[in-house]
Amino acid sequence: MDECIEQAASLFKVLSSPVRLRIIVRLHESPMAVQELAEAVGVSQTLLSQHLRVMRMAGLVRADLDGRHRTYRITDEHVSHIVLDAISHSKEEH
Repeated sequence: MDECIEQAASLFKVLSSPVRLRIIVRLHESPMAVQELAEAVGVSQTLLSQHLRVMRMAGLVRADLDGRHRTYRITDEHVSHIVLDAISHSKEEH
């Protein structure tokens, strides 16, 4: 049980960035290429790449190579449900 709690804490740590939450929301809608995702999230490709690297290392997203382009997608729908539920919860409080 303690190991599961540690893993959950690590997940919340990775998700603590508003940019990463936006990435999860956008990728929940559909897989996206880096440039398209950067525009949708409203950050530079450089900053987006840094966030995606952290998310890949945490196993939250994966990149599929399509020619010269990488398309990112969520690896576990549970994560997007956690994020969407948290957003819904915050809307209820306002």
